[in-house]
This record gives sequence, C-alpha cells and structure tokens, in this order.
Amino acid sequence: MVMMLFGLVVFLGIHVVGSLRGLRAKLIAQVGEAGYKGFFSLLAISGLLLTAYGFALWRASGAPDLWDPPLGMMHLTKLLMLFACIALVASKVPSHIKAWLKHPMLVGVKIWALAHLIANGDVASIVLFGSVLAWAVYDRIAVKRRGDPLPVAPDNYAGDALVVGGGLVLYAALAYLFHPYVIGVPVM
Repeated sequence: MVMMLFGLVVFLGIHVVGSLRGLRAKLIAQVGEAGYKGFFSLLAISGLLLTAYGFALWRASGAPDLWDPPLGMMHLTKLLMLFACIALVASKVPSHIKAWLKHPMLVGVKIWALAHLIANGDVASIVLFGSVLAWAVYDRIAVKRRGDPLPVAPDNYAGDALVVGGGLVLYAALAYLFHPYVIGVPVM
C-alpha cells in the first residue's frame, strides 16, 4: 500500500508541478530545459513503476473489497476503453477528433480511470483509479485556466481515420496482449 501511495505522490506530484507554469519556469531557469525534462521523465517513470508494482503487491496481499461491481460494469468498461484508446491516439495525430476533444490525452486518461474505477471494487483500485481521475480533472481545469492553445481541425479526414484505426489497434493490443500477460487479468 505504502509503495503505491508513494508512487502516486511522485507521479501525480511531478505532473502537478508541470501544470504550475511559474514554478515550472523557475525550475527550467535553474537547470535548463533538457535538465528539467530529464528530471521530470525520471521522476514520472519512477513514480509510474512504483505505483504499478505497489498496486500489484497491494492487490496480491488481499486489498479488501468495498463493493462487488455488477457484471454489466465489465462490459461498460470494455466499451469505455475503446473510446479511451481512440482519445489517446488522437492526442498524437492532427484530426477533427483531436480538435473536438480539445485535450484528448486528458480525456483518454479520465475515461481510462473511470472505466477501471467502475469495474473494480477493491480499495487498491479505488485509490489508484480515483486518484488518477481526480488529477486528470484538476489538470483539465488548470489547462483551461492557463488558456493553452487548442488544436485546429485539419482540412481533410485522413487523420480521423488514422486515429480510429490506431485506437482500435491500441485497444486490441491492450486487451489481448498487455492486460492478460502483464497485468495478469484477461479482459476478453
């Protein structure tokens, strides 16, 4: 439990620091852009690994169940994850989908967290996915307040086809390869 909580503090904390533009600018002024990005990446990866390993340990040690999700939640989660994958791919490809979602990476993270939150009733899952969902909501509000530029829709729909196709490929890879072999929980 402690390892996952520490990992979440590191991972989400470094992302909160990145959202505070004044603090971010001071850090970049002190260590340079490359130093900041390197340190940010090191902390983010370390936090992510600690979170994942701590989550696995906590669940293996018998994290208590607070509720037993109905079977329908598993089906809803599978559907939501398809949209999450499309949103994640949209964050990297210029498209109408990207322009419509405005901040597709955050949309994808929010959908991912919500989907896993409704499908899992154990304390470890609720803490992990609830924390990530809360951070993503915070970050979306922070982005809106900063007034970051929004993506612009391209002239054609080729990017949209690539986003949907890439989202389907990512979804299949997560469902059939990553989740059963890395997480140890088959979803299909």
